[in-house]
Amino acid sequence: MTMTPVIVAYGAGTNSTALLVGMHERGERPDLILFADTGGERPETYAYLAVLDAWLERVGFPKLVRVRHARKDGTVETLEDRSFNTKSLPSIAYGYKACSEKFKRRPQDKYVNNWEPARAAWKAGQKCIKLIGYDADEERRVRNAPTEDPKYEYRYPLFAWDWDRDDCVAAIDRAGLPRPGKSACFFCPSSKKAEVLDLQQRHPDLYLRACRLELNANLETVKGLGRRWSWRELLHATPDDVRSMPDPDDVPCGCYDGAPSEEP
Repeated sequence: MTMTPVIVAYGAGTNSTALLVGMHERGERPDLILFADTGGERPETYAYLAVLDAWLERVGFPKLVRVRHARKDGTVETLEDRSFNTKSLPSIAYGYKACSEKFKRRPQDKYVNNWEPARAAWKAGQKCIKLIGYDADEERRVRNAPTEDPKYEYRYPLFAWDWDRDDCVAAIDRAGLPRPGKSACFFCPSSKKAEVLDLQQRHPDLYLRACRLELNANLETVKGLGRRWSWRELLHATPDDVRSMPDPDDVPCGCYDGAPSEEP
C-alpha cells in the first residue's frame, strides 16, 4: 500500500521551525520540507536556512528543498524583478496576497505535482498530508482553515499540541537552534516602521533597493511601501513625524504558510 506523504511548507520563521522541532521530539518524520524563495528574503533568513539544513541532517530529516517562481520559458523571476518590470509594488501593499500566491504557493505546488511520492499517492486514491504552522494563539485562523481538498489533508500540529508563541520559542531553544526571527522579503509592505529603520541601519543597500521599487512604481492608491507613507520619507522624517505615521494595517503577507490561497 502506498504510504501517505507528509509535507511541511517551511516559511523560515518561528512557527514552522518549531513545527519541525516538535515533530522530531515526537518521533515523527516529514517526507518533504519545502521552502519557496522569492529572491528577496532577508540575509538573515538565507543564513538561517544553512543552519536549519545542518540540523535536519543531524536529526535524520530530509534536506530542505528550495523552489522558486519561473516564467513560462523556465527562467527564474524574483518578486523584486516582477515588481520593477510591472512598475508596481508587491500586492500586499494594496491589501492583496497575490505575491504570496505567485511566488510562494505556486512554486511549491508545482514541485509537489511532479514529486513521485505525491503522484503515487494520488494515483492510489490517497491524499498528501500538509502540515501548517498555526499556533495555539491562532484559533480563528484554524477555525476558518480548510481540513482537506482534492489533493491534500491539512493538519495544524502546533494548535493540536496547544503550543503558543512562547512554546514555539522554547522548543527552538531546546533543540539548540538559534531563533530565526521574522521571515519576510526585505521590501515587504507589511513591515513596521521600526523594521524599515532597522533594515536601513543593518542593510542600507537593501533599503535603497526597496526605495528604488517605490520610485519606479506607478502609484495611485498608495503612497509607497508603507501604504500611507513611503519608505523614502521615513528616513528623513523627524521623530514626531515618524510617530504620526501609522504602521501598515495588519494584513500579514503569510509568505505561504501551507494553506490554500484565499485569493479568488
